[in-house]
Amino acid sequence: MQEAATRSERGASRYVGGWPKIGIRPAIDGRRRGIRESLEDQTMGMARATAELISANLRYPDGRPAECVVPASCIGGVVEAAQAADLFKREGVGLSITVTPCWCYGSETMDMDPLSPKAVWGFNGTERPGAVYLAAVLAAHAQKGLPAFGIYGHDVQDAGDATVPPDVAEKLLRFTRAGLAVALMRGKSYLSLGGTSMGIAGSIVDQNFFERYLGMRIEAVDMSEITRRIEERI
Repeated sequence: MQEAATRSERGASRYVGGWPKIGIRPAIDGRRRGIRESLEDQTMGMARATAELISANLRYPDGRPAECVVPASCIGGVVEAAQAADLFKREGVGLSITVTPCWCYGSETMDMDPLSPKAVWGFNGTERPGAVYLAAVLAAHAQKGLPAFGIYGHDVQDAGDATVPPDVAEKLLRFTRAGLAVALMRGKSYLSLGGTSMGIAGSIVDQNFFERYLGMRIEAVDMSEITRRIEERI
């Protein structure tokens, strides 16, 4: 029993750090005197619906539901964007999804983190559709060299429709799965066992790829390590 417990403890400690969370960014038209105020509930509703969709359908490697972080207020400008970024940093967010039903000031509300995977869902609605913001902010992302995945529903929805269409849900979940994979690997190690097998170039570990593209470090261990672990029953 003690040996089994030791093995379990070793297995649990292999992943260092907490699971990366998903940051949901409710972007809004920041103009006051009735414009922003009329959009607050709908925008926050989109953010909460997105968070609920993800937590209900995706899980971490240990089986727990994926966790989302939603700011307490919408993002209508640079200050609120910075506040959201600070919140995400403290909460261990590894990827972000910006959601909006309306036009927003793109360069002021966009996610500027150079490392985190990003997606933007622009609501396809009958009033103030998010398509204009989606196109504008994706262009800004491309101009700044910050890739982002665009999400837009196929069918037009009523302005008060709070449901997430099936095609949008599929895209949100697809992006989140990929984004979580990236976030889970970043800062972790790839273990290379042995050397180049029979001179096959495909078994050569490209350290630059892992370090620069995936943000991982490389560990190299001789095949004799496997024998040692078998003999010592590790």
